[in-house]
Amino acid sequence: MKLKTLKGLHLIFQLKGSVIPSILPPVLCSGLFGLIISILYRFGYPVSWPVLEGLVPTIVLGLLLVFRTNTAYDRFWEGRKTWGTLVNSVRNLSRHILVAIGENNPEDTTEKVNHLRLLVAFAVATKLHLRKEPIKLEELQGLVSPEQYEKLKKMNHPPLEIAFWLGDYLQKQYRLNKLDIYQLTTMLKLLDTMVDTLGASERILKTPMPVAYAIHLKQLLLIYCLALPFQIVSHLDLWTGPVAALISFTLLGIEEIGIQIENPFGYDSNDLPLETICSTMRVNIEDLISLSANAQASENFPRFSDHYPMKKDH
Repeated sequence: MKLKTLKGLHLIFQLKGSVIPSILPPVLCSGLFGLIISILYRFGYPVSWPVLEGLVPTIVLGLLLVFRTNTAYDRFWEGRKTWGTLVNSVRNLSRHILVAIGENNPEDTTEKVNHLRLLVAFAVATKLHLRKEPIKLEELQGLVSPEQYEKLKKMNHPPLEIAFWLGDYLQKQYRLNKLDIYQLTTMLKLLDTMVDTLGASERILKTPMPVAYAIHLKQLLLIYCLALPFQIVSHLDLWTGPVAALISFTLLGIEEIGIQIENPFGYDSNDLPLETICSTMRVNIEDLISLSANAQASENFPRFSDHYPMKKDH
């Protein structure tokens, strides 16, 4: 219990992942402005205006900030669920390909392994597409062939091209009588789900918070922070600056959290760990490939398709 408490206290002073670096300049400006107002008040200038207390009602500003943050978190959580679905679909489709599609020669095995790695390439290409970055060789090293890489560089939508290659491979196996119609339908449905996750991610990315709402919220925050020292100076005197900075830190921090998580596919420390997710998928696929190779090399693990050859439905 004590260890958990110490970890919790450590988070209080942690800068990495917090919004403090982003909001520190405006917070300091707010505190400095409050200090100036308190000094003017000390010298007898009429800067105490409690009437400004109703200029921006606190409840209105609070509701706007809550709505802003909740909307941003909904986008973040939807993005996480979308990528979770992508991970599950890749795992299920790779399992179906490994179990159902037999190999008659080493070329068949190589082709199967290459298309299993294309599943990971789809996720990596989706990540780059959502970040509006070009296809990178270092990202797809070992996942696509040089010829495929050259094709992807010329495509406007690389993930869709990879999905086409996967679909074409499945149709080819069906024509070769290595899949029946039910297996083909199941695999194509999983592939459709992968493409659906791509579309869902694009929808999140291309539907940002309305600009008018963001502008209006920032304007209200500015007015509130500027009016605050005039409201409290008669009660706090020289403490006006620190208190104004503290309140600004709270309000601006809430708004900045919403800004950082509304696009969950970027590089901010609070965005989704897409690199980690893609790396996990790659490890999973390589483990399955290794397991399949070991199973084929052992007489104790005959393939299912060796006992029950596929028959194409007519």
